[in-house]
Amino acid sequence: MDFIDQLKQFSKRVESMKDSIQTEEATKTAIIMPFFSMLGYDVFNPQEFVPEFTADVGIKKGEKVDYAIIRDGQPVILIECKSISENLDRHDSQLFRYFGTTTAKFAILTNGIIYRFYTDLDSPNKMDDDPFLTINILDVRENQVPELKKFSKSVFDIDSIFSTASELKYVHEFKHVFTEQLDTPADDFIRFFLQGCYSGPKTQNVIEKFRPVLRKALNDLISEMMNDKIKTALGGSGGSVSVIEQKPVDDIPSPSEDSVEQEKRIPNIVTTEEELEAFFIIKNLFADLVDIHEITYKDTESYINILYKGNIRKWICRLRLTDNQKTLIVPDENKKEHKFTLSDIYELRNYKDTLTEVLQRYL
Repeated sequence: MDFIDQLKQFSKRVESMKDSIQTEEATKTAIIMPFFSMLGYDVFNPQEFVPEFTADVGIKKGEKVDYAIIRDGQPVILIECKSISENLDRHDSQLFRYFGTTTAKFAILTNGIIYRFYTDLDSPNKMDDDPFLTINILDVRENQVPELKKFSKSVFDIDSIFSTASELKYVHEFKHVFTEQLDTPADDFIRFFLQGCYSGPKTQNVIEKFRPVLRKALNDLISEMMNDKIKTALGGSGGSVSVIEQKPVDDIPSPSEDSVEQEKRIPNIVTTEEELEAFFIIKNLFADLVDIHEITYKDTESYINILYKGNIRKWICRLRLTDNQKTLIVPDENKKEHKFTLSDIYELRNYKDTLTEVLQRYL
């Protein structure tokens, strides 16, 4: 069986059992050990896969990391495990302490679902603050499969992974920085663009004047490029997108889960360019969490519904976009709706944490 098929099979297995796992030990036994077994390691061979590996930290003796993968008698990968329900953000400091006391070149922090891979790109023998690779085992992206396969026992090569790690980390960082600039362009970023099109003095007043202009220009460009790709993918001839007349927000009844049948009865719904742009903004907020192709939309006469895997019952948010008012609707854990007024669709990026929290309920 090919590695990608093994990965898909393993992902389905985890999906089927994740809700019944309650403890850290159950997480290790049911998910984490089988994960490394899938990578080709003999998890029952203490010469290869050592549980409770001792990693003395400073004056603290006998500190233990959950597992260590051994090669030629030395640890090459440290693995710190948490319960499937644990948020990993609170636990990377513990692994950070272990890393510098061993010869291991890589460290993995996992709760069975999320696997964060660390190394020492920034400073030798000191674990980086940020992982160079993060994988959600329930939603592995296609471009992550070969990177994960490099950690398989049969092909594991420290130098090869380390050289790739640098590229992976900085590609991720560049995307993050660019996303921030799309939302709030920095002064130097604005000056860079002004150099090619503005001959006057670039005073602070000029910078402030062009900040919203550059923001709009960049976001419009991305929207246009995405729309062109959609038209190409759909085999369109490049015609314009039709716009339907929309009702004022106050006249629109609040949508509910029972609105599925109503949506089915609405004919000839055409998505506006603004709705498409908003969809792509939200979609790209989740690039670090899931395969963005799993984020879809369903348009209605009153609002556009942003969904996970096309499931109407797994809606992430709803948007009502009119000329007079733009409203973001977000469900809480009880499906109660919370509404936020936007000045424009670019403010959606300010709600990344809120929307991510909703999406994580469906993972």
